[in-house]
Amino acid sequence: MRHSRFALLAIALAAACHPKPNARPLGVAGPAIPARVTPTFPSGWPFHAGAKASFAEHGMVSSNEEKASLAGVEIMRRGGNAVDAAVAVGFALAVTYPEAGNLGGGGYMVIRMADGRTAALDYREVAPLAATRNMYVDSAGKVTDRSLIGHLASGVPGAVAGLVAAQKRFGVLSLAEVMAPAIRLAEDGFVVDSALAHSFARDADLIARFAGGAVFLPGGSPLRAGATLRQPDLARTLRAIASKGANGFYRGAVADSVAAEMRRGGGIMTAEDLRRYRPIWRDAIRSTYRGYTLFTMPPSSSGGVTITETLNILETVPALPPFGSAEYFHLLGSAYQRAFVDRNAALADPAFAPVPTAKLTSKEYARAVAATIGDHRATPTAVIEAKLRALREGNETTHYSVVDASGNAVATTTTLNGLFGSGVWVRGAGFFMNNEMDDFTSR
Repeated sequence: MRHSRFALLAIALAAACHPKPNARPLGVAGPAIPARVTPTFPSGWPFHAGAKASFAEHGMVSSNEEKASLAGVEIMRRGGNAVDAAVAVGFALAVTYPEAGNLGGGGYMVIRMADGRTAALDYREVAPLAATRNMYVDSAGKVTDRSLIGHLASGVPGAVAGLVAAQKRFGVLSLAEVMAPAIRLAEDGFVVDSALAHSFARDADLIARFAGGAVFLPGGSPLRAGATLRQPDLARTLRAIASKGANGFYRGAVADSVAAEMRRGGGIMTAEDLRRYRPIWRDAIRSTYRGYTLFTMPPSSSGGVTITETLNILETVPALPPFGSAEYFHLLGSAYQRAFVDRNAALADPAFAPVPTAKLTSKEYARAVAATIGDHRATPTAVIEAKLRALREGNETTHYSVVDASGNAVATTTTLNGLFGSGVWVRGAGFFMNNEMDDFTSR
């Protein structure tokens, strides 16, 4: 899973918690403040210079794609709650944001209902039953690109199972109602904007290698801004899910299409792999930061543990240095550096390895880690790894968030791993497959 946005969250929190002015020693001049430069954007870009931030009294949807966000708004206006809206956004992103929004990938969802209920849903991809230890190593012992590109690169997708499970447990509308905006976007089509057109052009070589070229590169040329994109095969798949729930994807015609595509390209995923897939409900990690309560995603995600450890380290300082100062960035960078050392060394899928979640998210451990941060100098990572070992016992993604008028809140991260995943397009079903098998150790 690529491009985590947790860093932005921590920076925003840290900045908000210390509004003091930037103090300097007497006699030391600060850098000259440059004149304000008005930003300019390319013609056709969906964002506009000087645009005001969005505010709303009764709910908010934030995603990478406007039409998907509007799908969530539509569902809340129909009486749906934040979970209904989040599921609507997820299915809409599969239509309007095909490089990362998906049916052929997976994700994580953290839910906090206004009545105090919380949940974390793990619907990441899993390896096909026929996967083997060295399947990405050639006869000479060298790692190939088969975990990144092509039919062997895909794990069993979990996106549909996760979205359906979340809506069934916490939603108030029917699944068909929640999916209506996505089905409409796929059937009626939508106008390609410059950002999506650029995405097709940038990854045209990958898309052209497989059947998706017929949809996104008609006549061999990427769809341009202003073109209307209709996806009847995807609409048919979405209708099957709306009618039959997860069985509309993991059994029947759609599952058969996935299995057939895998056989056609030498893949190993089967209809049995799809039939056996189940999402996993987990307990969210609950932590605090300077009086705020945080609910984050537990392993198999690394994000919740990493952000919790980082904020715990920052909280050991009574007051953060002034925002923008060298001291501020030294502390923030050092906290992240140490949390990511632990992430890389200790976090894994709890189904296969013990994960010391309680320790890594504890305030006591954070105080011990914070003691390794020097006041004036960065510490090489190799030195930090040695220090943290002494404290121990014995890799394209999109995110969206929804809050409704009642205070229900949902945070979702969904991914194909790389942009457009493995590049493999499921003929007759209308979606890209992930390349999440690259998250395993290749050798």
